[in-house]
Amino acid sequence: MQDFEVYGLTEQGKNELRSGATTLSPAQIELLIRIDGILTVAQIKAGLPGMPLATFTTSFDSLLGLHLLSAVRVDPFAEQFEFQVPLSKTALSRAEAEADAGAASLRKAGYYVSIARKRGPLRTLARDEVLTAVVVEDEPMLAKFIQSYLAFEGFDVRLASNRAEVIAEIRKSPTPDLILLDVMLPDADGFDILLRLRQHPILKNVPIIMLTGKATREAVIKGLAGGADGYVTKPFEADALMRAIRTVVGLPQVHEVPLTPAGPKDPWASKKNHR
Repeated sequence: MQDFEVYGLTEQGKNELRSGATTLSPAQIELLIRIDGILTVAQIKAGLPGMPLATFTTSFDSLLGLHLLSAVRVDPFAEQFEFQVPLSKTALSRAEAEADAGAASLRKAGYYVSIARKRGPLRTLARDEVLTAVVVEDEPMLAKFIQSYLAFEGFDVRLASNRAEVIAEIRKSPTPDLILLDVMLPDADGFDILLRLRQHPILKNVPIIMLTGKATREAVIKGLAGGADGYVTKPFEADALMRAIRTVVGLPQVHEVPLTPAGPKDPWASKKNHR
């Protein structure tokens, strides 16, 4: 491992990052979600001032020993984005606390309560102002369901179901006001996309909600530490999702709807495989 080298995830590493049952330490997880095929070892190290050098070296070497990463050339997909600010220790700690709070609800109620972070003071829309949302979801029925519901709520919605479509839709004008991001896509990983978006000079502040069937503590930590503003597990009720959306976008709540699991009234709930 040299400071000038660039590393990317192996297939085994990608599977580990997607897994909700990882046995890696917090330091190893933090490194794993930073390794993107763009940043050099020195850049990653510089972005972790709170991590002792010995811990960094030991964790990095252990990931190499587990064959979770290897030296690579720059990923063409990553060239679409410009990295600037890596994750912080504070972000990881905050994500762990939120995940633990959600896990307690999971044990108590049998489902994962949606997490949504407020984005400061409420925003007031101008007359005829329309917000734009990009929905990244590869299940056509669910994507159309979300699109229809958001359109009913006044959003202009663009859909993406794979890597090429994600790049195309987020580069379109206007810049989206919201991104709903599925974790598992046929040719891309939602956590990877999240990290790239959070380092993009224009898209880094766009509210992002992760949509996934993964309700484990480890999976939630990956999403929240990676910069997601919300984490909503499938299946969900449309009103509960809209409440989370209004929270992260900064819109006032129209109804006080509890965040509850999906019921039979959701047409896609029994057909969508939890992922």
